[in-house]
Amino acid sequence: MQPQSLKQEALDAIARLPESTDMEEIIYRLYVLENIRRGQQDAKQDKSTPAEQILQDIQKW
Repeated sequence: MQPQSLKQEALDAIARLPESTDMEEIIYRLYVLENIRRGQQDAKQDKSTPAEQILQDIQKW
């Protein structure tokens, strides 16, 4: 099965929103989905920081 294109993912996300959704909410949802996608890519490529390290860094503040 071929992965969905980014355009199709965006269209699917918009289609799931209520008809009364305004443009600001649509843009926000697409922004959130893009950031999730980027985070998933980073995690697959080991470019993310482990949660344990983040917690240790926060405790140093």
